[in-house]
Formats: sequence, C-alpha cells, structure tokens
Amino acid sequence: MLFPIGDDNIEGGHPAVFSYLFLVLNTGIFLLQVSMPHGVQASFVETYGAIPAEISRGADWETLASSMFLHGSWLHLLGNMLYLWIFADNIEAVVGNFRFLLFYLAGGIAAGLIQVAVSPDSGVPCIGASGAISAVMGAYIVMFPKSQVRMLFIFFFVVFYIPAWVFLGFWFIQQLSSGYGVLGMTDVDAGGVAWWAHIGGFVFGLLTGAVFRRHYVTERHIRFR
Repeated sequence: MLFPIGDDNIEGGHPAVFSYLFLVLNTGIFLLQVSMPHGVQASFVETYGAIPAEISRGADWETLASSMFLHGSWLHLLGNMLYLWIFADNIEAVVGNFRFLLFYLAGGIAAGLIQVAVSPDSGVPCIGASGAISAVMGAYIVMFPKSQVRMLFIFFFVVFYIPAWVFLGFWFIQQLSSGYGVLGMTDVDAGGVAWWAHIGGFVFGLLTGAVFRRHYVTERHIRFR
C-alpha cells in the first residue's frame, strides 16, 4: 500500500494558520460527534450534513458549509486530515491567510454544489472535508507541479519521492473514473462516496490555482527547503 506522508515546503511566506486550524476544527468536531449517543449522532449528521434533495428544492443551503466539518469514521477523518496537512500549507503561505480561508470554504461549497447537481434527488447526507481538500489539491498541482511528494510503501517501509503533478494527476484520474462509473447508480450501489464532490472541488482548485499562480507565485516560491 502506498500513501503520501509529506511534501516539499516553500521558503518563507505566511504562516499556515487556517490550514492547521481547519485540521484542529475537523478533529475536534469529530470527537464531539463520536461522543454522542448513536441516535443523537445520526440526528446531528442529518441536521448538519448536506442533503442534495433538500438543497435542490432551495432548503438548508447553510449545510453546504457545515457538512465540511463532519466525518463518517476515523478512517474518513484521518485520510482527509493527512491530505490537508500535506498540501494546504504551501498554498496558504503564498496567497495569505484570508485568501486561503475564502478559497477553502468556496472550494468546499463548489464541490457540494456539483454533487447536488449530479445527484439532485439523493436523500443521503453528504459529509466530509474532501471537497474542500480536493480544491486544495487542484490548486496545488497548478501552483507547485514540481514539488516532490514523499511517499511511503508501507509493506517494505520504503520512502521515495514523486512530482506533485504525477501524484495528483493520477489521483484525479481515479476520481474521474469512479465518478463516471457511478453515474445513474443509487446511493447504495455507488458505495457512499461523493466522487463528484471530489471532481468538482479539484476543478475549482485548478481554475483558482491558475489565478493564484499568475498573481502570487514567484521564483522565490519555487525554491523549496
């Protein structure tokens, strides 16, 4: 099994305040979630998760934001927080704290809207930070394509490096393949993963990342430490 464990960090820039704050918030809210009795936890997710059928009829729009801070399991949380920890800090360091905050929230909302557009009648709550983090990854591949992602081959405890454009490009192809594969399926058959939120978030990140690269990425930022 392969998974990323780090990346090159740029020299200088803004401190990654919101990158790490989102990590703490997501973890804290999940701890609150799992501390609730099972019935209360289910009601909590129903209330604050983004239900496409409700949003399609113009209700509960605020859940597009609140759903970004809920997770379905420890594995769901840890996977998202790993990718947030690896890829978000370089972007925030370059574009600044407030711009990163707006970008992250907008990316998550855009990802949720794409999922609603693809599954407008679904009554299953969509939860998780993966839409926003997909936007982070989309921006990263445009802004820092040559950054090296540190990979761990867990069976042999071997660490090696690959360019960000290779890792993130392959990840996006996987999401596209899975997303097209579940089109027309029921929520149960689709396996409970909001693939199109991942795809939508990544595309949002690509477009925003192109703007960020043009205006904020300089030769100084290309040098990694």
